Amino acid sequence: MSLETTDPTTGRTVRRFRAMKGADVKRILAAAAKAQREWAQRPMAERALPLRRAAALLKERAGELARLMALEMGKPHADGVAEAKKCAAGCEHFAEHAERYLAPRDIATDAGRSFVRYEPLGVVLAVMPWNFPFWQVFRFIAPAFMAGNGGVLKHASNVPQCALAIEKIMRDAGFPKALFRTLMIGSAGVPAVIADAHVAAVTLTGSEAAGRAVGEAAGRAIKPVVLELGGSDPFIVLADADLDEAAKVAAQARCINSGQSCIAAKRFIVVSGVHDRFVSRFVGHMRALKMGDPMDPASKIGPQARVDLRDDLHRQVQKAVRQGAKLALGGRVPPGPGAFYPPTVLTQVRRGNLAYEEEIFGPVAAVIRAKDENDAIAIANDSRFGLGASLWTASRETADRLVPRIEAGSVFVNGLVKSDPRLPFGGIKASGVGRELAEEGIRSFCNVKTVWMR
Repeated sequence: MSLETTDPTTGRTVRRFRAMKGADVKRILAAAAKAQREWAQRPMAERALPLRRAAALLKERAGELARLMALEMGKPHADGVAEAKKCAAGCEHFAEHAERYLAPRDIATDAGRSFVRYEPLGVVLAVMPWNFPFWQVFRFIAPAFMAGNGGVLKHASNVPQCALAIEKIMRDAGFPKALFRTLMIGSAGVPAVIADAHVAAVTLTGSEAAGRAVGEAAGRAIKPVVLELGGSDPFIVLADADLDEAAKVAAQARCINSGQSCIAAKRFIVVSGVHDRFVSRFVGHMRALKMGDPMDPASKIGPQARVDLRDDLHRQVQKAVRQGAKLALGGRVPPGPGAFYPPTVLTQVRRGNLAYEEEIFGPVAAVIRAKDENDAIAIANDSRFGLGASLWTASRETADRLVPRIEAGSVFVNGLVKSDPRLPFGGIKASGVGRELAEEGIRSFCNVKTVWMR
C-alpha cells in the first residue's frame, strides 16, 4: 500500500510514500510511551518552551505550508497561510494558559484537604482529516502536550507531506524525537494501533462512519475517545435580521475551505417574510466567489480535495434536484482537469430531500423556507447532527430566548461558526462526543484524580 500526493488542481499524482510495516509501528509506539513518561515529569514552563518555538516556526513557514496544503488538498493559498497562523495562535494560547487550566482544584469536604488533580494519560492516537491538515492536528497537539501527553498521528492518506511537515516542525521546535511521530499507515491499520498497550486514548476528527469505527475500537479497548464528526449546521435567518450582512456572511460560511468544513453552514433556514430577499442577496454573493487555481490570489474557492469526492458531491446535487429542489445557482461540473465544483444554491428544499437530511461536503447551500421562528428552530433541530449553528436576529432578547432551544455544541449569533482556542469545541448527537480546545479540551486527555487527605 502507498500514500499519495495527488494535486486536485490537475489530477496528477506527484509523490508516493510506502506505508509502514506493523513491526515499525509497534517500535514507534513503544518509544513514544517511553518518551511520554519522561515528558510528563517536566514542569509546565519547560513544556511550554518547544510549543512556543513551534508557534514561531508555523508563522515563519506559513507560506511554505500553505503551498503544501494547496498541492495536496487544494486549499487557496491565503487560507493556508491563515491556517498556519491559527495553529501558531493555538500553540501560544496553551503555552500561556495550560498551567491555569490544569491547576489543582480544592473542594471542601469532611477531609483535612480534598482536591482534584489533572494528570496526563499517556500516548494519544490522533486520527485526522485532510480538510484542515495542520489546524486539526495542532488543536490536538497544543493542549495534549502541555498536559504532559505524547502523541502519534495517523493523518488522512491524501496529505502525507503535510503529516511529515508537522513531524518536522515538532522536531525542529525541540520536542523529544520520539514524543510525536507520524504513522504512515492506512485506515485499516488504525484498530491495531488503538488496541496497542502503549496507546492510552484516541482523538478523531472525520466522518460519521469513521467516528463509529474508531469509537467502537476504542470501546473494545476501554480507552477514552474524543470524536469530532460531521455536521449539517443550520444558518437561521429571522425576520428582523440584517439581510445584507447575513447574506454576505452566509456565502463565506458555506464556502469556507471550498465548502469542505464540518462547521460550514449547510442548511439556510429563512423565515418566510424575508426568504426571497435573502435568497436574492445570497445567490449574488455566492456567484461573486471566484473559483480557480488555489495559488492564484484571486481564487476564493479551490478544487475539492479529490475528484471522487467532487463526483460524489455532484451526485448528491443531482439527486436533490430529482427530489424536488431547484437550482438557483451552479450545479454543473466545469470542463477541464481537476476536482473543481462551483458555488451552488438549492432552493425549495424540504424534509425528505437529501439536501435536508444529509451532510453535503462542498460549496452547496440548501435553502429551506420556515413559516416563523418556532418553525425555524424546529427545522434546525430536525437533524441527526448537532455541531454548530448560526442565528441571525437584531434582538438580543430573541437570541437569549432561542439559543437554549438550539441543539448544537455551539451557537454563534450574527456571525459564522468557527473554532477558537479560548472556547470549547465539539458537538452532540451524531456530530460527536467530547470537547477540544479551551479548559474543557485540555482536560479531555487527563486523569481527573481525586485526592482526599485527613
